[in-house]
Amino acid sequence: MTPLQVPSFEDLRGKLDAAVRLEEPAAIARQVKTVLQETLRCDGLHLPAVFQQPRPDTYARRLLHRDPDGRYTAVVMTWGPGQGTPLHDHAGIWCVECVVDGEMEVRQYDLVHQEDGRYRFEPQATIDAIRGSAGCLIPPYEYHTLANRRPDAASITLHIYGGDMTHCHVFEPQPDGTYIRQERQLSYHES
Repeated sequence: MTPLQVPSFEDLRGKLDAAVRLEEPAAIARQVKTVLQETLRCDGLHLPAVFQQPRPDTYARRLLHRDPDGRYTAVVMTWGPGQGTPLHDHAGIWCVECVVDGEMEVRQYDLVHQEDGRYRFEPQATIDAIRGSAGCLIPPYEYHTLANRRPDAASITLHIYGGDMTHCHVFEPQPDGTYIRQERQLSYHES
């Protein structure tokens, strides 16, 4: 790779493979975060054109890489203006999320009470994330929302999951300030 070349995922893959060899999930997530931040803050990350295109109906969720040993997946999400997620969890899987391009708003939540199918959350920090910003979600601290902050352009994020995240739980707000949990099956967009 010459200094003028922007790294591709293949340039990053060896570092991710090494990080997921660590034993403990929190240590893995911290090392993956470091690897992503070092790559994206310095040079950015080249992604094929299909990963850069937003969808008009929802944010795009595209599989970039699935580790053959099942240790992690790399998923690119492309967010059109105004697109975001509801409050959700990561189904008990660690995750590191990093902004590849654009600006994202990340709002963290702590689960403070659960009773009779009702959940109560306390909002935590809101982070305005720019290229190279990364955060770890390590269960039980896995609740948040994401939204594109750019009013007229797409933002792109890279998510490294500790496995293949095929579902999550979204939390629908209720008039009394609690939330009801619904399971959501996840899939990948081809285009």
